[in-house]
Amino acid sequence: MISFLLIANLITFGIFGFDKLQAKRHQWRISENALLGLSFIGIIGAASGMIVFNHKVSKKSFLVKFIIVVLIDLVLLYRFIRH
Repeated sequence: MISFLLIANLITFGIFGFDKLQAKRHQWRISENALLGLSFIGIIGAASGMIVFNHKVSKKSFLVKFIIVVLIDLVLLYRFIRH
């Protein structure tokens, strides 16, 4: 389980970086829904990618959705640990 989460977070981090590069090049982008879906599994990689690449941090609509994903992750983690 730990190795799966590590790989998922690394992939998510890389995809956030790739999307930022694509944005700078004005090329094809990864959809916000795909980024949020990846964030659900790789939340630490997503948050790190947002900070390191300064990606999506100024887009309020994305940040609100991202915070919702974080809250869902926290609730699921709490339920998993509790049972």
